[in-house]
Amino acid sequence: MLRSLYSGVSGMKNFQTELDTIGNNIANVNTYGYKKGRVTFKDAISQTLASATPGTSAQQVGLGSQIGSIDTVDTSGSPESTGRPLDFAITGDGYFRVADGNNTYYTRAGNFYFDDNRRLVNSEGFTVLGTNGQAITFGANVKSFSVATDGTITDQDGNTIGTISIATFQNPAGLTKVGGNLYTTTNSNAGTVTVSQPGQNGAGTIKSGYLEMSNVDLSEELTNMIVAERGFQANTRIITTSDEILQELVNLKR
Repeated sequence: MLRSLYSGVSGMKNFQTELDTIGNNIANVNTYGYKKGRVTFKDAISQTLASATPGTSAQQVGLGSQIGSIDTVDTSGSPESTGRPLDFAITGDGYFRVADGNNTYYTRAGNFYFDDNRRLVNSEGFTVLGTNGQAITFGANVKSFSVATDGTITDQDGNTIGTISIATFQNPAGLTKVGGNLYTTTNSNAGTVTVSQPGQNGAGTIKSGYLEMSNVDLSEELTNMIVAERGFQANTRIITTSDEILQELVNLKR
């Protein structure tokens, strides 16, 4: 059977994966704190037709391509002003910490709310953790508050309510996405986590009244989509051409 037939099949499958990733990026172009994905390819195993000899290189035919990696591009998105006091954006490195029971997750989406106990929570209802590892709770006497760039939250009387914590990682791109704008270190390659007050140990600072936009560049994604579509079409052409050659071989018997 022609090697080109299987090379074409591998190319189609890989470009389909790239199109899936591009489609997900475009779907999340307005998702706060979203980090876009990127697909890289690598060549598959090569078949050696003739080994190298002195003065002559080996004769090898490649057997298609395969997925090299599906990366998370963790560059920062632009901050968008919302004017809402409970919207926080991180300027620099790091992630907010939120907890669901004993499970801790990480997020760049800082659209937070109050639950029925006036604890600071995210849109999933997970509590936002302070530097003491506990939920940040606003008492009933808190009428107004302000948030400093170092994450310190104070009420109208200047009393400290709590301090938002920031988690930084040796390899933030290695975090595992679990949906809901959340990441986890489970089965990840993120490395050691460091929990700090904003502005310390390399952690970014807090901007209250802002949210971090997605880092998806729509024009770039649409360009990549065209390239992936043409790559997919080219590989289907390889399969069609290989099929025509095989048909000619079959017709030799007639």
